[in-house]
Amino acid sequence: MSTASPRFLTVEGIEGVGKSTQVARLSQALSERGIAHVVTREPGGTPLAEKIRDIVLHSRDEAVPPMAELLLMFAARAVHLSNHVEPNLRAGRWVVCDRFIDATYAYQGGGRHLSLDNIRQLEAMVLGARRPDLTVLLDTPVPQALQRAQQRNAGAAADRFESERTEFFERVRAAYLARAAAEPRRIETVDAAQSVDEVAARILELLEARSWIS
Repeated sequence: MSTASPRFLTVEGIEGVGKSTQVARLSQALSERGIAHVVTREPGGTPLAEKIRDIVLHSRDEAVPPMAELLLMFAARAVHLSNHVEPNLRAGRWVVCDRFIDATYAYQGGGRHLSLDNIRQLEAMVLGARRPDLTVLLDTPVPQALQRAQQRNAGAAADRFESERTEFFERVRAAYLARAAAEPRRIETVDAAQSVDEVAARILELLEARSWIS
């Protein structure tokens, strides 16, 4: 079993970039190296946070205003951090999370046009000093990503975000890229148009470059 210091890794990107696939590949690579870890997601990750996720993604009977959506995201995040992320890090396990705080800036900030100052205030309240050690932003042009997402979800009902128009995802992608440009040491952008194997290999290279794995 590896004695490497626990790391908090997040994987970000719009629908269709292959996040779930790469999270699974990364988990497999960590297991092969004897690195104890957990895989989780946002919104969600705990039973209570998953209930909030269902409200955010699948509310049909009543509209979820953008500000309510933002607050629900942070409510789920507060539960997730306190009940899952922090306990695992303290126990020495790595945490690999499918989306985290950058998704809020991208989707609620960029996509919904909500105030970044409001998001920053909530971030400070909920996260404190906690930030990912590394964020991998999987990026590809919106039309290609949405085509992949449609193929993946063929026959399934789209959730509230998947139902958005292309213009929404263009704003989300632009917000993600702006975050990456502002925090290049934490956020590494990976070309998701490459093959699954190439993307997985690049992610491992990023960890190796930091001497976190070998």
